Amino acid sequence: MDTTIKVDGMTCGHCVTAVTGELTALPTVTNVVVDLHAGEISTVTITSDAPLADDEVRAAINEAGYAVIA
Repeated sequence: MDTTIKVDGMTCGHCVTAVTGELTALPTVTNVVVDLHAGEISTVTITSDAPLADDEVRAAINEAGYAVIA
């Protein structure tokens, strides 16, 4: 099951690593792909074995230091 979100504030490979690390730590997440657009809105696709709660995803992105765009 894929979930795609928009994330603001990512500018580099370190940002991608931070977001990927936080999201892959969530239970059921099997893969994360980030389409980085430095300084703009980036697209993050999360693959999981079960549906993800929006608040779980937002908390993981916030923990990495970025914001989910609604």
